[in-house]
Amino acid sequence: MAEKLRGVRAGGGSRSRRFVGVLPALMIIVGLVFDILTPPPFTAVPLFVAAPLVAAPFFTRAGTVRIGAASLLSILVLRSESGTVLQVVPSLEILTVLTVSLLALFINGVVRRSTQQLASARVIAETAMRAVLPKPNDWIGGLQVAARYEAAQADEFVGGDLFAVVDSPHGVRLVVGDVRGKGLDAVEAVAVIIGAFREAAEQEASLEDVAQRLERALAREGERRGGIDPVEGFVTAALAEIPHGGAEVRIVNRGHPEPLLLHADGEVEVLVPSVPALPLGMGLGVWPDLADVWGLAAGTTLLVYTDGLSEARDKQGIFYDPAARLRGRLFPGPEELLSALTDDVRVHTGGKSTDDLALVAVARPAEGQLERRTKVKIVGRGQE
Repeated sequence: MAEKLRGVRAGGGSRSRRFVGVLPALMIIVGLVFDILTPPPFTAVPLFVAAPLVAAPFFTRAGTVRIGAASLLSILVLRSESGTVLQVVPSLEILTVLTVSLLALFINGVVRRSTQQLASARVIAETAMRAVLPKPNDWIGGLQVAARYEAAQADEFVGGDLFAVVDSPHGVRLVVGDVRGKGLDAVEAVAVIIGAFREAAEQEASLEDVAQRLERALAREGERRGGIDPVEGFVTAALAEIPHGGAEVRIVNRGHPEPLLLHADGEVEVLVPSVPALPLGMGLGVWPDLADVWGLAAGTTLLVYTDGLSEARDKQGIFYDPAARLRGRLFPGPEELLSALTDDVRVHTGGKSTDDLALVAVARPAEGQLERRTKVKIVGRGQE
């Protein structure tokens, strides 16, 4: 899988980079040949002008200088050999190549500064996001736990995907959510949700009450900011509770993608809520939360994820279907499940996901589970 994934990432991208890397030099060579082999009325100046412009967004400053110098030297040599370097039209051609080469150097500087600023903003936001989403312990309340946050490869701003898992007096409780919006504002909202959840999970007797605490936390945050547009500030979330020693899981779903139960025989159950509910923070009054209950037998794994997984698309625009991809697959534990799943979705998207994703897997271990369950890798579509 790792080799296949590297191939998908490197294939198209490396070919494009190689082509762009040789294109400016190729344009200069073609220009030289064209100018030498054609009569004087025909000129290759457009190629000499275009070469440094093509190099500017992709080359280093030194590389752009070299391409510009090569273009200028080429036109100087050609016009010197023909003895027309001091004539009006050839002189204008030389001046044009010189001017465009200097312009290309300026464009190169602007692109490099913009890239550095975007990279810096993204690194800050992603670092802040990972700081408020600490990785949970491998074992919590007798359950195996794994969590994963991955930023999109095809976006310059980090999103608002979140997760938290805590061991409370009422059982192991978790939340997986997605704040609408991106950047540092989304990170701030994530911090509010995570802080409110950790406090409520310890104090509230029911999962429904935990959801209401999150509603109130978002309302307070809206007041602090002077009012948040509900359409812009809502949060989809799935909250789950697994009682200590119990064989069930309770879930409150607030407009979030349906979690999955992966059974020991490879069957996958989609946990569709009995009553659809609006996301948190919509500002439409008190929502009557209702927790649905499903069985959680030994050897079963609960998977909760954000729409960065279920809305990932391939080149044909087909959405990734985690239930279909996981059905019939078996894994030693939740960490292996998440590793295979994130690898598979990268294969599906060609390594160009456009949205962040957060994943949490919680497994109720069965006696002898590792001996009788075998890891089966997920592969890309059409490669099974």
